[in-house]
Amino acid sequence: MKKIRKGDHVIVLAGRDKGKRGTVLSRADDTHLVVEGVNVVKKHAKPNPLKGTTGGIVDKTLPIHQSNVAIFNVAAGKADRVGIKVVKEEDGTVRRLRVYKSSGDEIALA
Repeated sequence: MKKIRKGDHVIVLAGRDKGKRGTVLSRADDTHLVVEGVNVVKKHAKPNPLKGTTGGIVDKTLPIHQSNVAIFNVAAGKADRVGIKVVKEEDGTVRRLRVYKSSGDEIALA
């Protein structure tokens, strides 16, 4: 189970964008996340008339390693760690819930 998922609100812990908050847009691979407004670079693009793209300088959001971000606990107003709580349902099925380590509250799905 991935502890940080698409749609989670995260805060950057290390790097050039330390302290910025954003929403996870996607997971690039097992260890990298694309976060809205974080790790934005300028990319020089060539024009391609066949594809209908114009050239110039475009902003591109690059992935950031998941160890450099932490989930943001809105209730506490700070970064938090994610724990897994196993809940057994009445019908015998087992559910795994993501919870904040500091408070034990369930992390709402986005």
